[in-house]
Amino acid sequence: MSVTRIAAVGVISAAALLVSGCSAPPWLSAGGSPSPSASASPTSTAAPVQNDLAAGAVTRTVEVGAITLTIDYWSTLPMDQWTAAANKPLSFAVHATVTPADGQKIYLSRVTATPVVAGDDGALPAPDPIVDQASVAPGYLVLDPYSYSQTFIVPALDSAATSLELTVKYELLQQSTPTSSDYAKQTAVDTLSIAIAPED
Repeated sequence: MSVTRIAAVGVISAAALLVSGCSAPPWLSAGGSPSPSASASPTSTAAPVQNDLAAGAVTRTVEVGAITLTIDYWSTLPMDQWTAAANKPLSFAVHATVTPADGQKIYLSRVTATPVVAGDDGALPAPDPIVDQASVAPGYLVLDPYSYSQTFIVPALDSAATSLELTVKYELLQQSTPTSSDYAKQTAVDTLSIAIAPED
């Protein structure tokens, strides 16, 4: 389990493909002495790509103000099938605790996942942010033992994509007192880095 203490953003992880070259052994000349060998070409190495979901799931703890969010992320699609062309489901479950626990409730009013896509040559076009706005006021109750669960579908990406970074913003409302209709807004941000698998 990785723990991210948020004042700004938590971080997002990786699979690496290393490409190396080797040279053939030198041929011997007719006189038995070795002929000059050609110098080996430089080894090319692809930059490692972080993958927070390399194990299939990850748990994050994010603190903002008096609130601690615990977030479980996972996917029902195996990571070797997270190709650029696939529709890629990212599921997550969120619950909150508050300190001191004086009886006030915590609500989740909105979740926004903003994708950033990159390839070997840099940034690529990215899909629009994925948003879930609460359909009830003031939001979905997420104070433990209650939780919020959702699945976002990341659509097809540019075929040259090798990595996806998702910045997930959780907009929270904290009740000022257990009987109050006044709320303080807190925003927690987490970031997931996910490797995009090559096409077969």
